[in-house]
Amino acid sequence: MSRQDEIVNERKRKIKTLRDLGINPYPNRYDVKNKSGELQEKYKKLKNEGKSKDKVKVAGRLMTLRDLGKIAFGTLQDGTGKVQIVLQEKETPGKVFDFFKKFIDSGDHVGVEGSIFRTKRGELSVLVKEITILSKSILPLPEKWHGLQDKEERYRKRYLDLIMNPGVKEVFVKRQKIVEAIREFLFEKGYVEVQTPILQPIYGGTSAKPFESKLNALDMKVYMRISNEMYLKRLIGGGYERVFEFSPDFRNEGIDATHNPEFTLMETMCAYSDYENNMDLVEEMLESVTKKVTGSTKIEYQGKTIDFKRPWKRIKMVDSIKRYGKIDVKKMSDENLKKKLKELKIDIPVFKRGIAIEEIFGELVEEHLVQPTIVYDYPFETCGLAKPKESDPSYAERFEPYINGWELGNIYSELNDPEILEKYWREQEKLLSKDEESQRLDEDFLNMLKVGMPPTSGVGIGVDRLVMLLTNSPSIRDVILFPFMKPLDSKEK
Repeated sequence: MSRQDEIVNERKRKIKTLRDLGINPYPNRYDVKNKSGELQEKYKKLKNEGKSKDKVKVAGRLMTLRDLGKIAFGTLQDGTGKVQIVLQEKETPGKVFDFFKKFIDSGDHVGVEGSIFRTKRGELSVLVKEITILSKSILPLPEKWHGLQDKEERYRKRYLDLIMNPGVKEVFVKRQKIVEAIREFLFEKGYVEVQTPILQPIYGGTSAKPFESKLNALDMKVYMRISNEMYLKRLIGGGYERVFEFSPDFRNEGIDATHNPEFTLMETMCAYSDYENNMDLVEEMLESVTKKVTGSTKIEYQGKTIDFKRPWKRIKMVDSIKRYGKIDVKKMSDENLKKKLKELKIDIPVFKRGIAIEEIFGELVEEHLVQPTIVYDYPFETCGLAKPKESDPSYAERFEPYINGWELGNIYSELNDPEILEKYWREQEKLLSKDEESQRLDEDFLNMLKVGMPPTSGVGIGVDRLVMLLTNSPSIRDVILFPFMKPLDSKEK
């Protein structure tokens, strides 16, 4: 029998004994009066060996336990921090002292009542007079220094990760602050927050492979959304002028340090605006959010100093390739572009000049864009939902903000000409057998455009990547509470 099996069996015996004594090891409630963080703040001026007459009642998980015979120490952790608890044979009632020694283990949730004092070594402590078992732990916690170091295990068992590594929770606290800062910024700009469908009869808004399902009640195939864009534009067509949504999206694609099949985008739509208006909005919003959440426009990310302060560098896509890739794609023939793709080992399902240029950009330029940079004027073929530039229709009024070599969003002037869009979608339909990421024809959306949608521009910002940057997290899995993981096979379980 392993050591863990011995511990589990011993704890199960304790649970049985408690029940035999009429004590519920999992009671329904406990009236907490104090939080450990509040106690640390309230009594921070209490001197070493100082005592308070105040009575406190606090609850949490017992993280550590040291039994020294006539005195026992424990570290109680709740959602606000930690506080030490102390049981002394001379000070703690005998029944309470004996109960603690007989039934309490590290990992248990307990409630304690007692008085506050500070030890000779300066540790704020609760001298326990009463103790209540709130949830008896059966499985032992990982060892403090050796137990939960494997990242895969931490992601799979986030509950243990949160217990053993308090800094992990801080990442998600900051994530919420980032979301709230974006929300407040947009509210101040007159935007209205909305909710749009996650299950959709037709997927669209971007090029990506969707997850499929079936709606049994209507006997029809449905898709989990890859984007909420088409519904936000329907709202603009219906009379809303400024809308936004924090959109959980789903794409049946690869998993790596910056991609998860389920992720969060923050999408906006604004009537009577174009992509240049949104260049200013994105710069202002991300500068504002960064300063509000971190206290500065400068952050440290994996050894790099990144400054979100405006104005950002702005550069056309083809000019960026010329600067960093040392090639002039504007002057290259299709044959030479194909040769360059082969040289760079880039494969695209169907050759299109604009797609080739975008792929070359990704290979030669992205890694150089560490400081916030707006890359604009993409080839029109890369985004059929964007307006073509009036001065040169071969390019789209589209830009993407780049930070740390990552694309952080996708923004463009929205195509509202139903005839051009229908032509584009008809072409995409022909490609479906060759390219499963091609977009579907959405007749209802076309009808909305035929009714009329004003000039509009939308913003899409990857919330997870922004959180990675502002929390100095190296992987997207570090900023998603429960990232998707490959299931363990039966032998590994």
